[in-house]
Amino acid sequence: MTATAAPAPMKPSALRVFGQPKMATLLVLGFSSGLPFYLTSKTLQAWMTTAKVDLATIGFFSLVTLPYSLKFVWAPLMDRYTPPFLGRRRGWVLITQVLLLLVIAAMSLHDPRTGLKMLAVNAIAIAFFSASQDISLDAYRTDVLETREMGAGAAVFVMGYRIAMITTGALAFFLADRTSWNNVYLLIALLMIIGIAATFVAAEPVLNDAPPKSLAEAVVLPFADFFQRAGVLRALVVLLFIVAYKYSDSLAGSMTTPFLLQAGFSQSEVGAVFLGVGVIATIAGVVVAGAAIGKIGINRSLWIFVVFQGLSNLTYYGLSLSGKNHGFMVSAVITENFGLGLVTGAMTAYLMSMCNKRFTATQFALLSSLMAASRDILVAPAGKIIEGVGWPGFFLITVAMAIPPLILLPFIAPWSSDVPIGAAPHTGETIPARRPQPPLAVRR
Repeated sequence: MTATAAPAPMKPSALRVFGQPKMATLLVLGFSSGLPFYLTSKTLQAWMTTAKVDLATIGFFSLVTLPYSLKFVWAPLMDRYTPPFLGRRRGWVLITQVLLLLVIAAMSLHDPRTGLKMLAVNAIAIAFFSASQDISLDAYRTDVLETREMGAGAAVFVMGYRIAMITTGALAFFLADRTSWNNVYLLIALLMIIGIAATFVAAEPVLNDAPPKSLAEAVVLPFADFFQRAGVLRALVVLLFIVAYKYSDSLAGSMTTPFLLQAGFSQSEVGAVFLGVGVIATIAGVVVAGAAIGKIGINRSLWIFVVFQGLSNLTYYGLSLSGKNHGFMVSAVITENFGLGLVTGAMTAYLMSMCNKRFTATQFALLSSLMAASRDILVAPAGKIIEGVGWPGFFLITVAMAIPPLILLPFIAPWSSDVPIGAAPHTGETIPARRPQPPLAVRR
């Protein structure tokens, strides 16, 4: 197998990495990315429920989120074409943000009781432009960061994303008790202005290589580039690793809510812990991951975090043996969610490192969609496993699922190297955003 590794960058301090202006920008852009997510799921379901829409129809509305799973289909367009303003990355970010503001605001014109079809069309439009914004923001985040900054960049982006989810998942419900859902969607649409402002002041990544010359090149070249850099056999190992890395946590996380409810905890207790300390633990995990990646590199972080992820599931194993224990339950949720934050930060940094700046939008969309397979598809047999081996046996299996990625790591991210084999170079060069010039009379 032939392979090349990107040169090892210098090791900056965590304080310097997190203190850069670009991190503040990524925090706000992360907020912009997360803002639409619940608008086609939880908040929309709540609106339809209060409007007395039947449960079967509400269930079918989950299909409106399909664009999130198919975003790799149109991602090549954002690599191939450059908008006539703000550059290739920020230009697409701005376009999707403005369209999101309009389609979210348009939701205020609907009534679920009389116009479900148009409501569904509008919700699909939100999901499509939200997925498109994610494509452009993932590409921007990747291109604007140097390799050692990728963990920190992922951390602050996730923080912004989570803050937005809390806003639309909590503030929206608070407002809905005091005004109509139509007004709630209109107010949330106005929050997109925050992301739009951040896009204008953000620095545009430097693109040293020309974009693909045709749409066909934008589709084919990302695959050719990926397999050429890593080598065909090693590239296949990389793809398997991406699926396997978070599987231990995904498998356990898919069944923690049923487990805790069956263990005797109330729905209020479970919700409060997951939305409280669980969210905080996840954010803490990605922040620690960002600092660690800046200090010890992506490779060693991948090794350490996957071990922690596997061992963290032992807390649920212990809880399954001890029975209902509130303190043990809180500890298990904190430990597991902190591990989730660690592996999320490490894997996001790894995916970014494997993207060529010419094709970042396409390559990241494809690789992240593959990672989602372990979260959405491969966890499907979890219930059957539990029926066969019980809760203690199930959680021991989730611990064992951390072993496959450990076996694969030496072939793609050896401990002795700083960056993964086949990683593309990322220097983080940017062009500062142009500031508006004062009128000629003032300059004189």
